[in-house]
Amino acid sequence: MTRHWKVGDLAKLTGLTVRTLRFYDQTGLFSPSSQTESGHRLYDESDLSRLQQIVSLKELGLSLEEIKSVLNDEQFSPLEIVNLQMARIKDHMKRQQQILEQLQHVSKSMQRNVPVTVEDFTELLQAMKKSHEKLVVERRMSWEHRLNILGQFIVQEEQQSKDEEDLQ
Repeated sequence: MTRHWKVGDLAKLTGLTVRTLRFYDQTGLFSPSSQTESGHRLYDESDLSRLQQIVSLKELGLSLEEIKSVLNDEQFSPLEIVNLQMARIKDHMKRQQQILEQLQHVSKSMQRNVPVTVEDFTELLQAMKKSHEKLVVERRMSWEHRLNILGQFIVQEEQQSKDEEDLQ
């Protein structure tokens, strides 16, 4: 027997808001597979799979329009999306582990009343900086990509306006 969830139940289950789920439905990104006779949205297991893909791609930095395009064009399989998310999390964990190890080393030195060397602090600061820079670069690349899309849209709109003026 197929399980179904109403929008409120799905929101509680996933940690997303009802408002977000309704917005996703309005934009055509994530629609329920069925409705009750009274018009309430009903989601099933296949809907949960799509929602997981949406959340994963969002965490990877894609815009909602990009996510919609990826899912509609089937550019990535659900497995590939999960693997992308796992790779990103592993990378993040590796960077955090390096920072943790540096902090533990400094902490042990301090507990033993051993002077912390300049090298200890610089290695810690470098690990922290490297982690921060990685996040900044990812965000910058995401913004650049979005700006490129916006630029392409503006050029298309200007060309369309010019073409319309030429016809008149």
